[in-house]
Amino acid sequence: MSFRERVLNVIVRLALRIACKLETHELEQIPDNGPGILLANHTTYIEGPMIYVLLSPRQATALAKRELWQNPITRFFMTTWHIIPINRGRVDSTAMRAALQALDDGRFLGVAAEGTRSKTGVLGQGHPGATFLATSKDVPVYPVAQWGLVNLSRNLKRLRRTPVTVRVGTPFYVRKPGNEPITSGDRRRMIDEMMYQLALLMPEELRGYYSDLSQASTEYLEFR
Repeated sequence: MSFRERVLNVIVRLALRIACKLETHELEQIPDNGPGILLANHTTYIEGPMIYVLLSPRQATALAKRELWQNPITRFFMTTWHIIPINRGRVDSTAMRAALQALDDGRFLGVAAEGTRSKTGVLGQGHPGATFLATSKDVPVYPVAQWGLVNLSRNLKRLRRTPVTVRVGTPFYVRKPGNEPITSGDRRRMIDEMMYQLALLMPEELRGYYSDLSQASTEYLEFR
């Protein structure tokens, strides 16, 4: 870890503790060493940095939209933390290769399968592309759900600290039974099963697209 990253992590961690009431002890369930995929919901630009610095000194990276490199401030954060830029809306083979290499290097890889922010905090439908990483490498997936940060801006204006909760679910592997070729239909069902594991961690009113837990299945998930 570079000196610049150490300083940035300290600053971000301090700012979070000043602005928020953090309930993040479940992050301790994530092992000290990878590799692994961190499947998270996406509500603000803040949960990524929050999870990253609170996991430190674990070696981690994440996929983030390439537009963040266009702004000098956000580019500073992205380059300091060695985040992987990805072009949204199409298959980005360069980003996928970098993500797979990160897993080969023993890092944790953060992935937001919704693909975009939920400004209300309600869970949206996952995109099947995230299953490519989960099935290409035999690594565990850790569901990491967070809520509360959507209220941060409003609470800052009122000089109030924002309660923020992070929960970590049971890790699992994503595999097709029988090791047969994976179809597009398989990937759709895989991502829904993965997202239901996130929904299980969240308050009922935030489960959104995955609110009907009776529809949750685990045909493609192997828990250990």
